[in-house]
Amino acid sequence: MSSSSPSFSDFPDDLQLTILSYLSPSELSAFACTSRRFAALCSASSSSSTPLYLAMCRRRWGSKILLPSSISAVQFTRLYRDLDRWEHLIGFWRRVGRGDSVSDSPLVFFEWGVSSIIGYRVSPSPDSGSYGVLKVPFLWLGFSPLGEPVSFKSVSDSSDLLPANVSFMGNNHFVLEENCSFYADASEGTLDEVSAIESTSPPDRMMSEIYQYVANRTSPGSDKASRRQRKKERERLGRRRGLEAEHFLKVINYLPTPSRPLQGLWKGISEDMVLEFFLVRYDDIGGISCRCISEAGVRFSVCSPVFWTSNITFLEPPFSKEEQDLYSSREHIRQMTSDRCGSEREIVSRVLCINSSYDLVIPDLSGSSGDLRNVEGRIWEYEDGSFGFGFLRNNFIIDLKHMALEGRVLDTVEYFCNHLACE
Repeated sequence: MSSSSPSFSDFPDDLQLTILSYLSPSELSAFACTSRRFAALCSASSSSSTPLYLAMCRRRWGSKILLPSSISAVQFTRLYRDLDRWEHLIGFWRRVGRGDSVSDSPLVFFEWGVSSIIGYRVSPSPDSGSYGVLKVPFLWLGFSPLGEPVSFKSVSDSSDLLPANVSFMGNNHFVLEENCSFYADASEGTLDEVSAIESTSPPDRMMSEIYQYVANRTSPGSDKASRRQRKKERERLGRRRGLEAEHFLKVINYLPTPSRPLQGLWKGISEDMVLEFFLVRYDDIGGISCRCISEAGVRFSVCSPVFWTSNITFLEPPFSKEEQDLYSSREHIRQMTSDRCGSEREIVSRVLCINSSYDLVIPDLSGSSGDLRNVEGRIWEYEDGSFGFGFLRNNFIIDLKHMALEGRVLDTVEYFCNHLACE
């Protein structure tokens, strides 16, 4: 008589946890309802040496972030929930409304750090005529050794770090505001945790600086000293009432696809040799729109329209002599480099006609919108996947480059605020 096939219960606990770590929390809840043993296995208070939610965190984020290891099994449930929510931050976001300072860039980018998620304000580098992009860290989200989430925001016009709240409104909108109750609500438990944080020496330099910042402002000691410190913090925060909440919208589809080759975030050097960021989208009515979102120094950031075209049918080679002349008679605006790789960009694979510029949206900008040549243009797609565009009224082509590749911003110039700078 042949033996029966082994059931899931016959597997070792570690193997069971590995298999279950591929389930979502809702799937896990359904599985836990099948038996008392499985309910105990899925419980956060399981007696297993490796809690299930720890296994889930390791499988999903273990290669991206250093997970805290000294927290209890129950707290890994919250850790999973927080990381699941924060993961939606990864990528590009655009600020809407007003920032702390007129110099704040409306474009931000989130990526995984060693022991945190780091948000950067992304802006053109000060170098004229360069594709360099400045990344200024302004938001850190991480965990204390006890598994508590901590969020800190840097202030653009000072060296202060402020405790912050990140509130999600769906997956594509979040609100960033100051956590004014952070110090006012500090308890002895909070102070003990800060002391524990200070003694762990986190490997992430920026998070280490933040932990030190918190420790300096809530240093353990007598109750009188702690109350006096919190009073000073409340007074300081009260004087900074000019800091308002910031709203951010996620930039969906910031990378091109084979079916939408022009889609995404791009960067290009304008005719005055200033780097600008362009957002190209395929809309629901079959058109393609391009807007500029790199307006530094504007208190209320607006995506300025550049062009919109209802024609998404490319002209394929061989091109007519007229089309060849339109391209060859124009000067390329791009970064001057010593390498020769730019020659490949000049090989045009396809051409798209632009039938609308911003003159149709804001006619007063040109004063000559009656001339059809002012609203016509071309998009030249190159063999390397990038493209350039220009209008018939101008004699130049703005060549665009990719903003990001494989989860990282290209051509970055790292910058750290004064309070994070190396000694």
